[in-house]
Amino acid sequence: MSFLRNCWYVAAWADELNEGMLARTIIGDAVLFWRADNRLFAVADRCPHRLAPLSMGLVDGGTVRCGYHGLVFNGASGACTHNPHGSATSALSIRTYLCLERHGIVWIWMGDPERADPDDVPAMSFIDNAGEHAFSKGYMYTAAGHKLLEDNILDLSHADYLHPDTLGGGSITRSRAKVEERGNTVFVRWFTSGEPAIPIFRPEMPDPMMQTDMWTEVVWHPSGVMILRVGATPLGRAPEQGIDTWNAHIMTPETLTTSHYFYCNSRNYKTDDAAYNAAMAAGLRTAFEQEDKPMIEAQQRALGHADLFDLKPALLAIDNGSTRARRIYQRLVADEAAASSQRV
Repeated sequence: MSFLRNCWYVAAWADELNEGMLARTIIGDAVLFWRADNRLFAVADRCPHRLAPLSMGLVDGGTVRCGYHGLVFNGASGACTHNPHGSATSALSIRTYLCLERHGIVWIWMGDPERADPDDVPAMSFIDNAGEHAFSKGYMYTAAGHKLLEDNILDLSHADYLHPDTLGGGSITRSRAKVEERGNTVFVRWFTSGEPAIPIFRPEMPDPMMQTDMWTEVVWHPSGVMILRVGATPLGRAPEQGIDTWNAHIMTPETLTTSHYFYCNSRNYKTDDAAYNAAMAAGLRTAFEQEDKPMIEAQQRALGHADLFDLKPALLAIDNGSTRARRIYQRLVADEAAASSQRV
């Protein structure tokens, strides 16, 4: 499998580990997560004896016991600390992974531990700063590869057709995206002026169909983290006088054709309105789960195990951002492969 390994992947929302174990496959590796004594543990989810999933066993503090034959492993070092059938030799050790918690998210480093730098975790302070009733989040397992899901956010003109009554309205299709490569990230910005706001924003304007200035910005990271800002203000007014939302769409690969999709939303208006917050969360869940997901999963079924570019699709100007992101990702994966071969 051709995945980038030396980056921080989103493994889970932090509250998924509040109770018990969590088994999740990340870039093809089966990983078992748990929390004990305010510490996170992540280990290979298979016993070296008969390859049984350790997630079918029991955790006790910082150790996990295989449910099949009772071998016990240290979650920090991976060493076997107890073998009821003989010596706890080094051959019985399991792989461990570095992980950390930041922005209410559990992050995992899948590559060379010596290259892991916590400062490389994408900054998402908007999650930390959002009030209880101005924030929502979700998780959506998706039977599609991470690249297709990332393409979907890097070309938001699809909202005019998949989400016409909520996130669309036609303004993005009528605008021209500004696309920039910023190091190993891609930035895409759409700006429209003299258009009504997208439907979900119109009730928040002084007049629902009034002309506005509206901004939509996406920053793509090679780890699949995509930070999205969308806002609007009455025509000619400063952005600070309008409404603004900060969002994250995060696509962590499970396999080449399946992904873990994490998303969240925060906003600067109606920040104490619990009912509105619940309605916003429900609306986004409908858009992602009932509109985006079926289309992208159908696209993956049509592709099978082929990469989109291998089938030579007819590209349009709207594909500029996603094409650049794919090329950056391909280059980074190739660089890792070359570095690995030099060490052998």
